[in-house]
Amino acid sequence: MSVDPMAYETQFFGFTPQTCMLRVYIAFQDYLFEMMLVVEGVMLKKLDGIPGCKVSPSQIRKCTEKFLLFMRDHFDKLFAKMEEVLLQLVLNIPKNVLLPEDKVQEQYPYSKEEFQALQDELQQLQQQCRAEAAAEQALRAELEEQEAVKAELEKILQCFDGLENICREHGAGNFKESFALLTQSSKKLQDVLKDVEEKSKKMKQHDQLM
Repeated sequence: MSVDPMAYETQFFGFTPQTCMLRVYIAFQDYLFEMMLVVEGVMLKKLDGIPGCKVSPSQIRKCTEKFLLFMRDHFDKLFAKMEEVLLQLVLNIPKNVLLPEDKVQEQYPYSKEEFQALQDELQQLQQQCRAEAAAEQALRAELEEQEAVKAELEKILQCFDGLENICREHGAGNFKESFALLTQSSKKLQDVLKDVEEKSKKMKQHDQLM
């Protein structure tokens, strides 16, 4: 069998020429074997009708097998020549023939260097697209985070507005001033609480010593 990949022929036919020749070879081998079985059956019938014939079926089978080997040997030699002719003259696309789907290459020819340059440019564009997609995803995530912060700030503002309205209803005056006083009172309470906790600790230590 030919070892030439014949890629252009495979593109045109949709199958490799070597595969086609292999299937033809197998089909011929099967037909030859079936023909030998038919010949053997005819010989057995003919010899069975001859009185006093001493040829046994096993002897006929040996003769059939020898003849089959002889036919296979000659068939292989003939098939090798037939394969060479078919692959060169029937299943071969001449070098000067261009398939219809490759006509664009004739209109816009390019060298290996130009093709490699296009490949490099394509890879760069792909990397840029991936980088832009990642940046867009990061911006979307940041925007979502900002939207969440904005929503929380709006809640806080609404809460302050509510507190200011409550202060006005109870005559507390300016909310900012009230909030400042509340903060100072809270710090004083925290200081008193710390002082109480310290005194409580000292009393517990004094009780333990007693």
